[in-house]
Amino acid sequence: MGRLILLGLWLAALTAVALALAMALLQVLAGSTRAVRVFVGADQTLNAAMGGSEDETISSRAGKGAKQGVWRYCLLCRLLEQIDPGHCARSIEPDEGVVK
Repeated sequence: MGRLILLGLWLAALTAVALALAMALLQVLAGSTRAVRVFVGADQTLNAAMGGSEDETISSRAGKGAKQGVWRYCLLCRLLEQIDPGHCARSIEPDEGVVK
């Protein structure tokens, strides 16, 4: 793809993310749990930007990596465990992504 097209796609994605987060904030303020889906989508987007699967969350990727002993994933899971015990193990999506 040409650079100009990719720049246009980047601007469109930036706009979409800004609108999605603004709508999620309104949902949180209204007491709706629908915002969680937006947050999961942002998590998956960041995972894809870091070389993972676009259909997998960072926690799932980290849980798989921690099981294999990859130090960076072990560290991330230890940090997440402080906030939510068992988070990485519960988040593993066996049908999505692979650990690199």
